Amino acid sequence: MSVSIRHRARSQAPFAIRLGLILGLCLLTAPVFATPWGQVQRPSSGMTEVIGSAANGCIGGAETLPETGPGYVSIRRYRNRYYGHPDLIRFVEDLGRAQQQRGGQFVMIGDLSQPRGGLMSSSHRSHQNGLDVDIWFTLANSPTAARQLMDNRSDPPSMVAPGGRTVSQHWGPSQFALIESAARHPRVDRIFVNAAIKQELCRGARGDRAWLRKVRPWWKHDAHFHVRLACPADSPSCEAQAPVPPGDGCGEDLAWWLSDEVLSGQARGKGSVKRAEPEMPFACRAVLTDS
Repeated sequence: MSVSIRHRARSQAPFAIRLGLILGLCLLTAPVFATPWGQVQRPSSGMTEVIGSAANGCIGGAETLPETGPGYVSIRRYRNRYYGHPDLIRFVEDLGRAQQQRGGQFVMIGDLSQPRGGLMSSSHRSHQNGLDVDIWFTLANSPTAARQLMDNRSDPPSMVAPGGRTVSQHWGPSQFALIESAARHPRVDRIFVNAAIKQELCRGARGDRAWLRKVRPWWKHDAHFHVRLACPADSPSCEAQAPVPPGDGCGEDLAWWLSDEVLSGQARGKGSVKRAEPEMPFACRAVLTDS
């Protein structure tokens, strides 16, 4: 949700007060369907700090991902979701440079976080604390081609064939190399992909297979993969996920994801209960209302 030019021209102090009141109401009501975080147009001041978890947190002093760089292009910039911790910005730049060495095409970078993180009004429950980024499997021949393909258009083709058990004709060595490069990065904690893609990675991996452990099967994620970094040392208020299980993840767990129960959609709704909206970390109030 964007803010009009006239709105941006108003005094920042009243804006901070309004946001504080809205946040207070959000913290008292559940579930949250609207969010004030998307109204903020720029990062907060001060040192960079990740606060809370990927699904319930924020980021202070976020850095901005440049629109283009060696080997990558940031798409759908009109969403204003291209902010993150410096580790995340460096990861994207490292991934782009690795892609540049492999060939002339560009990695298309999707959503990171909003200027101060927090809950988004659409598309994501996570991406809240500046450590998550979506990366598209489809590569672009140029930044201009990437914008023509992605901006205000539907997503690129799925890398998973109908039925959900194998990869599609769009999958190839370039996609394999892209996700392997991401998983081998030392700052990456885990990567979410469709189970059929995980299976293809398990089949094709050669030599050191330790990087496969980071790649976790999850619903959808068939046209893009979701990268989450580990909590940085400069952010003691960052809440890390539980460590990924040992092993390469290519055994019984993966087989369950490719079972009839899961592929038919029966497993996803089984045993699900509606949970109360978690309370936002208190420190995020100051991040949101910073002028």
